[in-house]
Amino acid sequence: MWSLQNSAGLRMGPLIPEQDYERLEDCDPDGDCDNNQDSPLPGEDQEPLLHVPEGLRGSWHHIQNLDSFFTMVYNYHQRNGFACMFLEDVFQLGQFVFIVTFTTFLLRCVDYDVLFANRPVNHTQPGAPGSHQTPRNFHNKVTLSDAILPAAQCARRVRSSSFLIFLLFLASGFWLFRLLRSLCNLLNYWDIRTFYREALHIPPEDLSKVPWAEIQSRLLALQRGGGLCVLPRPLTELDVHHRILRYPNYLVALANKGLLPARCPLPWGGSATFLSQGLALNLDMLFFRGPISLFRGGWTLPSTYKRNCQRQALATRLRRTLLLLALANLALCPLVLAWQGLHAFFSHAELLRREPGALGTRRWSRLARLQLRHFNELPHELRARLARAYHPAARYLQAAAPPAPLLALLARHTGFFAGALLAVLLVLTVYDEDVLAVGHVLTTVTGLGVALTVARCFIPEEELLGRSPKSLLQAALAHMHYLPEEPGPSSEASTYRQMSQLLQYKAVSLLEELLSPVLTPLALLFWFRPHALEFIDFFRHFTVDVAGVGDVCSFALMDVRRHGHPQWLSAGQTEASVSQRAEDGKTELSLMRFSLAHPRWRPPGHSSRFLEQLRGRVQQDAALWAATPVRSPPTPGQGPSLLSDSTTSSPEALLASLLLHPLLPPRELSPVAPCPAAATASLLASISGSTSQAGHDQSCVSPGGPGVRNPALLSELASAEMSLHAIYLHELHQQQQQQEQWGETSATPLPRIWPSPQRPLTPEDETLIWHSDGTSSSSSSPRQQWGPTGASNLPLGGWQEEGKVQEPELNPSSG
Repeated sequence: MWSLQNSAGLRMGPLIPEQDYERLEDCDPDGDCDNNQDSPLPGEDQEPLLHVPEGLRGSWHHIQNLDSFFTMVYNYHQRNGFACMFLEDVFQLGQFVFIVTFTTFLLRCVDYDVLFANRPVNHTQPGAPGSHQTPRNFHNKVTLSDAILPAAQCARRVRSSSFLIFLLFLASGFWLFRLLRSLCNLLNYWDIRTFYREALHIPPEDLSKVPWAEIQSRLLALQRGGGLCVLPRPLTELDVHHRILRYPNYLVALANKGLLPARCPLPWGGSATFLSQGLALNLDMLFFRGPISLFRGGWTLPSTYKRNCQRQALATRLRRTLLLLALANLALCPLVLAWQGLHAFFSHAELLRREPGALGTRRWSRLARLQLRHFNELPHELRARLARAYHPAARYLQAAAPPAPLLALLARHTGFFAGALLAVLLVLTVYDEDVLAVGHVLTTVTGLGVALTVARCFIPEEELLGRSPKSLLQAALAHMHYLPEEPGPSSEASTYRQMSQLLQYKAVSLLEELLSPVLTPLALLFWFRPHALEFIDFFRHFTVDVAGVGDVCSFALMDVRRHGHPQWLSAGQTEASVSQRAEDGKTELSLMRFSLAHPRWRPPGHSSRFLEQLRGRVQQDAALWAATPVRSPPTPGQGPSLLSDSTTSSPEALLASLLLHPLLPPRELSPVAPCPAAATASLLASISGSTSQAGHDQSCVSPGGPGVRNPALLSELASAEMSLHAIYLHELHQQQQQQEQWGETSATPLPRIWPSPQRPLTPEDETLIWHSDGTSSSSSSPRQQWGPTGASNLPLGGWQEEGKVQEPELNPSSG
């Protein structure tokens, strides 16, 4: 059911057996090293540990694992300090006890015949002193105390069920395990609390006022000042992110190369993706933190996984592990399924009673949080970005598939009648609660509420009338940074279908989690087990050892030369073959975002030149737009400074104005017309000009510098600039695709990266792109798609590569 007919369709492309695991020293890919990093320091080959000088040691000095240390420092900040963490753990433990005890109480301590009035209950009143008690019916209502059994009878009923006793024993053992784990974590976080107070000089009461960027800056300053001695070299912002996101970066790369999530073909066509929380926990146990995992919770991949000669044996071992893990999930399926149902009921029952349409709203799926995530993007950064993208994406889905006029008319009048009846019943209930005792009144109220909610879903919003879905999609792209695309006549329908998978209904998400105990073992058996060899090859090909950091995903280095894509402005910069490219421009966009978010970080040589040449391309396109007769949109340079205290000229307000009233040149491409990205480039160049006026470096990588005193505004400006960069790159990418379709690629210079006017072309800039198989960029131009059309044998049903000339596929299963 889950398996594919041909595993050669994976987006990894042909794997290269000659490509071995490698170790990266502390220098640029070009060999440009700093003077203080020319030679390896003592202890370079040791495990990356945290050492504290004797004079600066505190109660936290025993922390040695840097991965664990930086992760706890980050979690301590994101969870708002020790007090909030302690209370959260207490409430989670208490919630588990409540669900178990309350469920047991409902099963064994309630007389449902009395509660449902199937058996009458006589309420007695004592008679005169010394006389017998005479029964007297006071009323016909049944109270809760009448339906609750006495404690002794309840205890006897609990002890009479051996199966219930066994379940309570298992629940007690699991609760004790969680208690011990929480105690150990709290002890470690108490040391982190001391570290914040003594080393970073941040008291607990000021923690919520300090952003994470400031925490990271203080960590780096402490390390440079000798408070933290990390061998073999000083820490950088990228090192901190590598240690916090060592495992999440692998998951993002697995999704980018098509191995995640699990996909099942549907009988009526297409396919369905599956990536629940339970499956994510199994993958974490399988690859990263479990006792049988590849990394086993450490920072190094075992040497056996780095050798090509061991791939078949390791794939066989992984298949056996997946089989055992699937059988364990099947054995625990009834318990986990019951727990999922109880937890969902207690969590959503009251919400559905109060808001019947709550499950009809949308939320970002777990698939979206993988596909739309940049490399080295922290969770709070991803949440903030997707929160900004939620409203335009949801409005696009409403505008792209509006209800039919006849259906909207019926829904409007149905809602009127249902609302009128519901209002009358609610007024009567408020006047006298005995109205609820009338047969089927409560059921009628509930049904009318559901009918009213469903009817409102088919009534189009007035603010969306007349809005173009393309403009709403561009507004969503500004914050999503990645966009489903599929050329052809059915591209709009495909884009809508894929966007609906990323922003799915809460009801679908809840159903996926409820069925996760059943679907997870099936996915492990029929998706992951047949692709065990591909997973082994992935970790071998895309793992590098960075000196002083350990094994990391090579995509997380954001090296344009290693993993750039020529269709995303890295032509002439990348040497990556089809199998080594990051799809959808993820390397380029991740590099750009990280540079904007961390202005003091110095990228490696090739990546730095890519950013510099991108800046030159933006300037030339902006100049081309200014020379056209089309009137350009207002720019920040023409008004108040973006870095002033004026709220009307904020970067987000400027970006919102651009997205609400886009001004783009004609779509007809010609040698004399400006490219479609010229208007965006004009605004992008003007934002960089505003940062230059404030005393910043006017590079496309980021506003930042010592003269800035408003970190919140700088973060807002970096977010707006990144949004414009994402729109700009996607417009250039679409333009290049159109030119390739029309056969104009050889006649136009647009796919080239234009150099910055401040630097002449170097011989390396003139080098044509080449691949490890000997093909050039002109002979292989794969198209990247998110849609399932024509890709029934692809994981993700979505991202496929097709072109006139393709590299020969290797069948790992036959090797």
